[in-house]
Amino acid sequence: MAITITKLAAMKAAGEKIATLTAYDSSFAHLFDDAGIDALLIGDSLGMVVQGHSSTLPVNVDDIAYHTQAVARGCKNALILADMPFMSMPSLEKTLLNAATLMRAGANMVKIEGGQWLCETIQALVERAVPVCVHMGLTPQSVHLFGGYKVQGRSAQQAADFIAQAKAVEKAGAQLLVVECVPASLGKALSEALTIPVIGIGAGAQTDGQILVMHDMLGITPGKLPKFAKNYMAQANSIPDAIGQYIQEVRQGSFPSSEHIFNE
Repeated sequence: MAITITKLAAMKAAGEKIATLTAYDSSFAHLFDDAGIDALLIGDSLGMVVQGHSSTLPVNVDDIAYHTQAVARGCKNALILADMPFMSMPSLEKTLLNAATLMRAGANMVKIEGGQWLCETIQALVERAVPVCVHMGLTPQSVHLFGGYKVQGRSAQQAADFIAQAKAVEKAGAQLLVVECVPASLGKALSEALTIPVIGIGAGAQTDGQILVMHDMLGITPGKLPKFAKNYMAQANSIPDAIGQYIQEVRQGSFPSSEHIFNE
């Protein structure tokens, strides 16, 4: 059965956890889809894990569109999200054209990085039938502004600001929120404050769902894994077994455990 935005909202309302992964090609998309993954993200993370860059910044819309087409060919049921990469939103007109490119490539929703300043953009996209997921917290496209890959929202004031901005983007029409590298308490607070699903990556176990980069989940990322990631191949007999374990632990709420979360 195809997963829709309405289905994800119903899962949140029922207290059912949402399992999400990145995907970049048809073969892995097929494996993830067969295992019962709820959503797949063609992330600009492909710049690092597929193209070998040191950040996501070199990725362009054509790159995302190419990989979205590949994922869509291997996917029958999971919701497909496509990233709007660095500087793909320089103006409202260009934003709309780039979003249309990704939707035509097979995306069911686009993901954009930022906060309350995106509200006008969100409204314009939704008015034109483009569903929107907003990415907050550690947003990789802003890595140079942050001075590196650092946990966000640690102070009480920062947490309050995050919640206010999340409510604003929800009101503007966003139907999904991804929050990355924030204290677990903030991930929980965001999930409780919003009616739309909140998907965490390094945001604790009490968000409405989880997402991992597939290379991290399969233990094939070079070097040390991020704190929030878990190598499911370490105790699996096969790739399908590892995928199944990840989905099961997300559903049960046992991933992430205390070793994978950030505190204040």
